[in-house]
Amino acid sequence: MTTPVYRLRPSVVADYEAIADVWHSSASLPDVGPPIMPTLRELRERVDVAFAASWEVTLAARERDVRGFVAIKPREAVLDQLFVRPRFLGHGIGRALLDHAMTTMPAGFTLFTASSNTRARTFYEKAGLVFLSEAAHPRTGHPVSCYGWSSL
Repeated sequence: MTTPVYRLRPSVVADYEAIADVWHSSASLPDVGPPIMPTLRELRERVDVAFAASWEVTLAARERDVRGFVAIKPREAVLDQLFVRPRFLGHGIGRALLDHAMTTMPAGFTLFTASSNTRARTFYEKAGLVFLSEAAHPRTGHPVSCYGWSSL
């Protein structure tokens, strides 16, 4: 097995631009994000709000090059966001970030993903998450699927 060309590390304020950029580039892929994708600037503003509201973010990075991130809310048992830069999809980064969330929230968590995002849904199901329900996204109204994971 080859050594990953990234390492997981906690985010710092200087990473907020890169987090928004990864989020925007990945969520802009077909069937991944909402029907009307927020601008990079809008996502950058949401990053500030999310950190203030209890996001804990771990990055997969090589030096200053952020390749992916996972944002969790441990007190709420929620995996809020998990995105990998499109050019690094399929390199094990998403799985490393998901494993980090599982380790950090061993009692379990829930997450939502766009119902149209078959790549993410397959990824979560292969990792042992269970489909719980489908609902309308509270902001945009597009269908989202809820998944749950528990180590029990």
